[in-house]
Amino acid sequence: MAYRISGLPLDDFAPLFGRPDAELAEQGVLRVRADHKPGYPCRVTLEDAEPGETLLLLNYADHKATTPFRNSYAIYVREGALAPAELHDSLPAVFANRRLAFRAFDTAGMLRDANLALDGDADARIRELFANPDIAYLHAHNAAPGCFAARIDRA
Repeated sequence: MAYRISGLPLDDFAPLFGRPDAELAEQGVLRVRADHKPGYPCRVTLEDAEPGETLLLLNYADHKATTPFRNSYAIYVREGALAPAELHDSLPAVFANRRLAFRAFDTAGMLRDANLALDGDADARIRELFANPDIAYLHAHNAAPGCFAARIDRA
């Protein structure tokens, strides 16, 4: 089963880039500086920020479905992000060395399945979930902190 992994749309965040810290704080957004790698995964580029790069830490509604499974949580976005990542049948570097939780949804946004991927088996877990024709898309989350990692669609 072919799949596509997409970073979040840059347009959702670009208006925040370069804003003063006080203005960001009014919107519940914090500017942070990466001090190690990995550890600051950008949800647009699907890459970990390099030490010294600035990112925005903000709450993002990653699953806006009008179901009980609606979800939002904190994410990082690099202020230097230029375009969203899009990968076909391959995994972004930000998935490496992270345990991932996959949530599988139908076209109505209802959770139909879920599983965990340990180091090195994310591709197999994605393909297993998409083997069910009722699954329309997946959301990947970092398993321990629970933050949204990326959306995965059938290709």
